[in-house]
Amino acid sequence: MTMAAECGSLTEVPELIPARMLNEFAYCPRLAYLEWVQGEFTDNLETLEGRFGHRRVDRPTRGDVPGPAQSGASGDEASGANGEGTDDEASDGGPTAGAVEAIHSRSLMLSAPGEGLIAKMDLVDINAATAIPVDYKRGRVPEVSENAWEPERVQLCAQGLILRENGYHCEGGILYFIESRRRVSIPFDDELVDRTRELIRQMREMAVVGVLPAPLADSPKCPRCSLVGICLPDETCLLTEKAAAEAPGVRRLMPARDDALPLYLQEQGTTLGKSGDELTVKRRQEVLQKVKLLDVSQVCVFGNVQITAQALREIAARSIPVCHFSYGGWFHAATVGMTHKNVELRIRQFATAADPGAALALARAFVVGKIKNARTLLRRHLDGDSDRALARLAELAAKADSAADALTLLGLEGTAAVTYFAGLASLFKGDVDFHLDGRNRRPPRDPVNALLSFVYALLVKELTVTLFAVGFDPMLGFYHRPRYGRPSLALDLAEEFRPLIGDSVVLMLVNNGEVTPSSFVRRAGAIALTTAGRRAVIAAFERRMDTLVTHPVFGYRISYRRILEVQSRLLARTVLGEIERYPSFCTR
Repeated sequence: MTMAAECGSLTEVPELIPARMLNEFAYCPRLAYLEWVQGEFTDNLETLEGRFGHRRVDRPTRGDVPGPAQSGASGDEASGANGEGTDDEASDGGPTAGAVEAIHSRSLMLSAPGEGLIAKMDLVDINAATAIPVDYKRGRVPEVSENAWEPERVQLCAQGLILRENGYHCEGGILYFIESRRRVSIPFDDELVDRTRELIRQMREMAVVGVLPAPLADSPKCPRCSLVGICLPDETCLLTEKAAAEAPGVRRLMPARDDALPLYLQEQGTTLGKSGDELTVKRRQEVLQKVKLLDVSQVCVFGNVQITAQALREIAARSIPVCHFSYGGWFHAATVGMTHKNVELRIRQFATAADPGAALALARAFVVGKIKNARTLLRRHLDGDSDRALARLAELAAKADSAADALTLLGLEGTAAVTYFAGLASLFKGDVDFHLDGRNRRPPRDPVNALLSFVYALLVKELTVTLFAVGFDPMLGFYHRPRYGRPSLALDLAEEFRPLIGDSVVLMLVNNGEVTPSSFVRRAGAIALTTAGRRAVIAAFERRMDTLVTHPVFGYRISYRRILEVQSRLLARTVLGEIERYPSFCTR
């Protein structure tokens, strides 16, 4: 059964297809589905350059635009008063050469219900009932026979079909290549019109079926695509049946690390504001810190830190989440912009969570990953006789992989935790202050458990932000049952990373002397971190998140923060049915 069959509302395809989406569909159907159906988008250098090149034509023309029944343009627009000269945009000849002396209309939005199309056209030259669309392209004129790739010609032809349905005579259009500073004339012959209409039909059919098209196999198009980190073409090919025949290997098509990083604010009484393209941290009128918005991936506030309305509006507009912690480090809320557009994923998430068999399969993967990674950490660090503990964890991982129900799985996880924490306790150096006698929390009663609780909170925060970005609802999990205020899905995905990120950070903090007994305060038997102690933990956590690690399935090296995103997207592919089994991240 297809996704559309299960979720009838998703078959309600919009009446009008944007001409730009038709361009994407001709280039790569999977890209068009991600952008148009699932609402995914992210920038890269090429999309930013394209937006910069369109800055002039993105400003709509002032005044009236002549309709097809009018005699022609007049006034300032007709005489080129807006500065749209032709010196830099010389024609290269062709069927429409010499027809354009001035650009009459910029950023013109029109629709054609009969064709099922809508477009915001960069430029349109209108002379009486004749109209010629001009579409700006960021690059150089390609060295092909038509002097333009098919997606570009199809998009321009779609604009021509829209103009025709609105009563204009339109026999061709112009592509203006910004880097070459050249115009290329494109005639709208029968072959191009038929091809454009066929792509419209295919794109609408794709949306009705509601199945994400398969990725391109080892395509040279992928490295330049801004959505390659969302699409995961090589990774998906490797994990599906296409792998054996078509996937030669996995390329690392995404940056190894993120340029933007979290901003942590825990100085009480400070205010986060905005000044231009920067965030400013102030105490009263004193500026303590300035950070460029481009360099911020999330804002984490502890306790009584204020955010101005202007800063919050800009942060939300840029899809930067705000993570709220209590003064003591309890992660309790997240402020995000408009909910991610990928409704399809959330519908499938809720359906999977309601299916005991499907939810159990994912829960088994999370727990098996956790036990295997716990065993790996002990294997790397334990001295002396560790064979018994390692053998016991390997046995429990095998049993968890075939657990018949969630209750059995929970029992196996608990048994594995007892074995693991007994081994972990022997890895801490130092005096009695850092003795670990099992796990305790709410509140923690010893320094090691205080460190574990805080680092786990940071990890869950990181995964909550990532799951929001992918399109999940972090509150509904497959293993952890829903509970008021608990990000259950983030806790699910955190399981396999607790030993690798959380416990490793705590080991480094204690054994390297980055925290000392003075980093904690004791309150009626409970232990909490001081401000300086939290600062040390955050620094160590961020170092760990920035550490490059080899992905055990795909073989490339990326940071742990990137690993969290890749695993979240693989979970989405599993929930949507594209991948049969979720591949846990189990390091060697």
